[in-house]
Amino acid sequence: MEKPIIIGIAGGTGSGKTTLVNKLKDVLGNEVVALTHDDYYKSNDNFELEERKKLNYDHPNAFDTDVMIKDLIALKNGLSIQRPNYSFVEHTREKETVKVEPKKVIILEGILIFENKELRDILDIKVYVDTDADVRIIRRIVRDVKERGRDLDSVINQYLNTVKIMHEEFVEPSKKYADIIIPQGGYNEVACSMLIDKIRTLLN
Repeated sequence: MEKPIIIGIAGGTGSGKTTLVNKLKDVLGNEVVALTHDDYYKSNDNFELEERKKLNYDHPNAFDTDVMIKDLIALKNGLSIQRPNYSFVEHTREKETVKVEPKKVIILEGILIFENKELRDILDIKVYVDTDADVRIIRRIVRDVKERGRDLDSVINQYLNTVKIMHEEFVEPSKKYADIIIPQGGYNEVACSMLIDKIRTLLN
């Protein structure tokens, strides 16, 4: 197969990255495979659960980015991979992996994917989703409480103690590497349509 188009979608927590990814998948269908940096969190299985809950998950060192780069290169070369599967309830990797087949479009999503130069250089299109901090924290609270079984106090404490600080240190500065900045991500209909048109042009 021809070399795929690799799209990176970065931005702060709760910015609308996943919504944008899902819109691209809905429109482009079977031509797309999506990876998320979150699946490549280190397992940290040498720590007890209560210790794992206290770790900083918003620092670049929290991820096995080298493994993700290898998997991305394999997909780019037409090979399937076994992607890690991360549990946000247990804060560690599941034993089972997920088989991922190469596609014409590979989407990579994560808060810190532009921070790593080696990873950044693999991307054909770099999109940064830019959303106000108050909107992002509300979305994060709703997600973590409803989908990940967290209590409100723990979500707020984590945001204030690590998420906000790491966003200002690593995530926000990485915006300068983006080819396209989309306010509100998948909720921005005009920008989504323009990005989809660009992808279709490259595919054709």
